[in-house]
Amino acid sequence: MTVAVTIRDVPEDVRDALAQYARQQGQSLQAFLLGVLTRQSRYALNQQVLVTVEDELAAGGGAGTDAPAAADVLAAARAMRVEPTSTGEPGTRGSG
Repeated sequence: MTVAVTIRDVPEDVRDALAQYARQQGQSLQAFLLGVLTRQSRYALNQQVLVTVEDELAAGGGAGTDAPAAADVLAAARAMRVEPTSTGEPGTRGSG
């Protein structure tokens, strides 16, 4: 499911600069801004994960000797991530 997002009171020079950059990238302004929002949401989710891990490690005194390798955990998480399509719609599971 998708929703519409409206941003009011954007100065014309800001809109024009973003539209020009989008054109240079071969994208519409909408596609460009969707990409910006998607990257920002992933960044926010990553930040949440890092805070949770930091809190858990601090509370437990660190990772135990039986903890999986970080690279293995990341690879498994990336394999399970659902990649959006170019339209922003959920796509298929990707390799990251």
